Amino acid sequence: MKICNINSLYILLLSAFALTATSCKKWLREEDNDPSNLSPDIYYTLPGHADAAIAAAYDRTRFFAGGAGIFANNFSMLEMPTGTAKTETGQNTDLNNLLGLSYNGDNVFVLNWWTGLYQVIAQTNLVLDKVPGIKMDEAKKKQVLGEAQFLRAWSYFYLVRLFGDVPLHTTSVLTALDPATYSSRTTKDSIYMQVVNDLKAAEASGLAWTDAGGRASLGAVKSLLAEVYLTMAGHPLNKGKEYYKLAADKANEVITSGKFKLFEKYNQLHNESLENQQEHIFQIQYLGGVANNGNQAILLPNFKDVSAYGTEVGSTTPTVQFYNSFEPGDKRTVDREGFFYTSYYDGGFRGLKALGAPYIFKHFDSVANGTSGKEGTAISGLNWMNIRYAQVLLTYAEAQNEAADGPTQGAVDALKLIRDRAGLATGALGSYDQTSFRNAVLRERWHELCYEGITWFDMVRRKTAYNETTNSFENFVGHKLPESGAVLAEKHLLFPLPTLEMQNNPNLRPQNDGYPGI
Repeated sequence: MKICNINSLYILLLSAFALTATSCKKWLREEDNDPSNLSPDIYYTLPGHADAAIAAAYDRTRFFAGGAGIFANNFSMLEMPTGTAKTETGQNTDLNNLLGLSYNGDNVFVLNWWTGLYQVIAQTNLVLDKVPGIKMDEAKKKQVLGEAQFLRAWSYFYLVRLFGDVPLHTTSVLTALDPATYSSRTTKDSIYMQVVNDLKAAEASGLAWTDAGGRASLGAVKSLLAEVYLTMAGHPLNKGKEYYKLAADKANEVITSGKFKLFEKYNQLHNESLENQQEHIFQIQYLGGVANNGNQAILLPNFKDVSAYGTEVGSTTPTVQFYNSFEPGDKRTVDREGFFYTSYYDGGFRGLKALGAPYIFKHFDSVANGTSGKEGTAISGLNWMNIRYAQVLLTYAEAQNEAADGPTQGAVDALKLIRDRAGLATGALGSYDQTSFRNAVLRERWHELCYEGITWFDMVRRKTAYNETTNSFENFVGHKLPESGAVLAEKHLLFPLPTLEMQNNPNLRPQNDGYPGI
């Protein structure tokens, strides 16, 4: 094998001990020793090293806003195949292939998600291998290890849903001679078992229910575990009723904790002063001027001069069909107050002007872009939402309905909280049967959780897709995306493995069904 063709996963694993001092957010300390020129064997000796090590793991989660070729960022991969998003720029072939369902293992988004997630795993494995040997406060050490277990589970949960069977690494890989460098794929059942075990260990690690600094919390651990159980109940494991009950019970622990609540107004979701609190259970951390959120320019309308950003890309924008599928009177569609905007200020701060189409307001940073009478900075430190309390409520409602063979008052109450905020009526308990309530909750997930990287996974685990014209759900296979006209096939339940990884590691073969091999 040529040196230039070294397994890229190995490169990520080897580079993971180049820890950065600005890895997470306000809780990082510049005075911690800079380990960039040290090996793991001599670095992990002081309590500050443990904190820097876990900070580096959080830093790697920022691949969400990493670039994926011209005019596109990684987060778009989970939005384009859903049918809720389109692009206003045609320059990025890989993005267009996602929209047209014609992607394969050469797609840069596919490679970036694989490498980004394994980079997080590489760093968490270093933490879990090395931090136990550091002399430090035992309670603090346990919490750091719990955070690492959460982040490793978070990463593998994405990997197994995206790619199915994937290599399982639970210890550090530090040399190219390590056999783990060229691991074969582990079954999805074993990956899910590892995810659950990691999250159960993190539950017992002494984490606080909330963390205003952006670290993983007990609330985040339990919320993620509820979503894992919900997914395991459906495709492809199909564990059914038992796991729906596990999901409902775990989500209910979060609900009854009294630690979280919905924001009163939707624009509070993207208010930087309210990050990591109330509805935000876990976010990807950014800090303006240090670790900028690169997704703002990508989400803006294509060159309509509504922002301080000189480049307004429009690579991920709502489809009109999806925007129109919200119920009449839904506050989530109110211009510049809900999840969308159809008008904005000239240059970001001057007079209001119509845009002729809807755009995503859910992630809009008014400090960076500008607002009425106030110019923007073109520097965004806005966190990226990842787990919200709204998701937990809807997970509970769906899972409880399945576990109890029909809706309960608690399930209806959870759904009602979401719809009350939207200004919509909710039926009483007796007005639903199991099927009608299931569809009501799935529609609410489709609309409430849009553009948060959740919709695609809902489609896969239920093997259904939302038909915006009929306001109903239909089979995943055969569903036509309204914007591109592309039709979902059985193979699309998984993404292809990256071609580069399969070239570097032949033990990953064969490719997922339906995609070209090498």
